[in-house]
Amino acid sequence: MSHDASLARYNRPDRTVFAQHIRPACKPAVLEGVVADWPAVQLGRTSDEALADYLLSHDSGAQAGVYVAPPQARGTFFYGFDTHVSNFSHGPATVPEVLERLLGERDKADPLAISLQSTPIASQMPGFAAENRLDLLPDVAPRIWIGNAVVTRTHYDLNDNIACVVAGRRRFSLFPPEQLPNLYPGPYERTIGGVPVSMVDIDRPDLSRYPRYAKAQAVRVDIELEAGDALYIPYGWWHQVRSLSPFNVLVNYWWEAAPVPDAAPSEAFLHALLAIRDLPEPERSVWRNLFAHYVFGENGDPVAHLTPRDKGLYGPLDAPMRRRLKRQIVKALQD
Repeated sequence: MSHDASLARYNRPDRTVFAQHIRPACKPAVLEGVVADWPAVQLGRTSDEALADYLLSHDSGAQAGVYVAPPQARGTFFYGFDTHVSNFSHGPATVPEVLERLLGERDKADPLAISLQSTPIASQMPGFAAENRLDLLPDVAPRIWIGNAVVTRTHYDLNDNIACVVAGRRRFSLFPPEQLPNLYPGPYERTIGGVPVSMVDIDRPDLSRYPRYAKAQAVRVDIELEAGDALYIPYGWWHQVRSLSPFNVLVNYWWEAAPVPDAAPSEAFLHALLAIRDLPEPERSVWRNLFAHYVFGENGDPVAHLTPRDKGLYGPLDAPMRRRLKRQIVKALQD
C-alpha cells in the first residue's frame, strides 16, 4: 500500500494553479492549508464547543438527513446480512439536535455513530459560505458533513470533488477508476448514500471472498489530513473517508468540470444494460467494437475519411442534430 508521499502536494494553491496544473492532471492532490484561514477552522482549533456555537449561529432551523448506527457498527454505515437491510437508521433531525448528541457522545468508549451528511450549506446555514470561501471554486455550492468517528465506505462520485477538513482529522483511501472490478461494487439501485459502494471492507479485507481486491490494495493510496487542508478527488476516483476524531466537520464541493452533456452518461449506461448486456456474445462483440470505434475513438477519428457533409451523427453534433437525436431516443423508449 502506498501512502501520502505518492500524492502531489500544493501549499495554499490559488485559482490559477488549480486550473492550470492540479485539475488537468486528473490525479488526486493535497491542497495544504487552503482553508486554514476560515473562521470555522480557526474556531474549531479553539474547541469543539466554539465551532458548534459558530455553526448554530448560522443555522436556519431546517431539518437535515442524519445517519445513526449502534456502537457495534464501529462507525461504519453499511449493509446488514445482505444488501436489502442496513446496519443504520436514517431520518430527519435539526443541526442543534445533532450537535448536542455529538458532544454528548464524545467521551463515551462505545459511542453511537452519528453523521449529518451532504447537507447543502445555502439552505442549512445561510451566511456560512460567505464567511468561509473556497476561492478555487467561487461558483460551486458547498455541502457540510458533521459527525464523529465514522466511515464513508469506498465509493466513487461522477463529479470532481474538493473535500475541505474544517475540524478533526480524516483519512482518505484512494483507488483509480480502473480498479472498479477489483473493488466488487454493490448494487446499483440499493446504495448506502446514493452511489454504489465497494463490498470489500478495505481495512479488513476478506481475500478468500474478494480475491481480486489484492490488485486494488497494491495501488491504494492513504492520506491523512488535518483541519485547514483539503483534497482534490477527480471524477470517478474511488475513495473511502474515515473520520478519526470524536467531533469532525467537513465541507465539500462537487462540480461538473466538463461541459454538461445533453444526456447524462448514467442514462446511457442504464440504456446499455437494457439494450446490449443480455445479447448473445457475438452480437455484444459487434456493439463493443462500435462503441470503441465511434464513441471512444480508440482508432482515431472514425469519420476522417468522410466529407463534413457526410459525417452526420458520427461527426460533431450541432444544435438541430442534437434535438433530432433526442427526439429519436425518446420515441424509441416510448414505443
